[in-house]
Amino acid sequence: MAGAMVPAMFRFLSSLRGRKARTPAPAFDAPLAPEAPIAVIGDVHGRDDLLGRLLDRLAAEAPGHQVVLVGDYIDRGEQSRAVIERLRDRPDLVCLKGNHEAMCLDFLENPEKSGARWLRNGGLQTLASFGVGLSGEGPERMTAARDAFAQALGAEGRDWLARLPLQWRSGNVAVVHAAADPEQPIQLQSERTLLWGHPLFESQPRGDGLWIAHGHTIFDQPFSHAGRIATDTGAYASGRLTAALIAPGELRFVQATPG
Repeated sequence: MAGAMVPAMFRFLSSLRGRKARTPAPAFDAPLAPEAPIAVIGDVHGRDDLLGRLLDRLAAEAPGHQVVLVGDYIDRGEQSRAVIERLRDRPDLVCLKGNHEAMCLDFLENPEKSGARWLRNGGLQTLASFGVGLSGEGPERMTAARDAFAQALGAEGRDWLARLPLQWRSGNVAVVHAAADPEQPIQLQSERTLLWGHPLFESQPRGDGLWIAHGHTIFDQPFSHAGRIATDTGAYASGRLTAALIAPGELRFVQATPG
């Protein structure tokens, strides 16, 4: 019996060769330490009414905070054009790119390949806000819609979307759209991770003491946990647009609601 166990044990030990031992994830206890106060606004998704209210509130309650928006300004809500125009007129704001801006740019680049995906995820509302509809049959209707949308958006609007950065940092606080790989330095994050998320983001704290403020994933209430600050409260459906006010050793949330 013992002799029979030897080959099995050998196979088990052989299977472990070449595997890199996984270091247990550290507990996250780094204090918030941005270089200056920040106000991070979650996903807007075409709610210009809420964005205007929240910016007014931040101007009154947190005038010294640098305002950073996590992306997803368009789609789903009905006022995408107004949101883009408001943000383009505010060079004092830091506007990051979200996955919905990326899908929109893909549509502009290749409507036949990327159009259906964008439209399923709220692009129809964005087109409508620019006065563009879909008509006809087949792939030609995507191209026609793209051409009309590109004209309404204008070259400057398209360039603004294309130039949006993927991340922003102050001290030990980084702002991204969706997530960051906890096992990679922030400067080495892939575009896909920053825009679409990472499987370890919500379960494994970072080991470098860097806080990540983000949107993308909708929660009923904003919160902070283990170095993550979640700001997306589903404004297009919930009617609540959230900002996280972050200062050295301090964090609180404020919201704008209709009416």
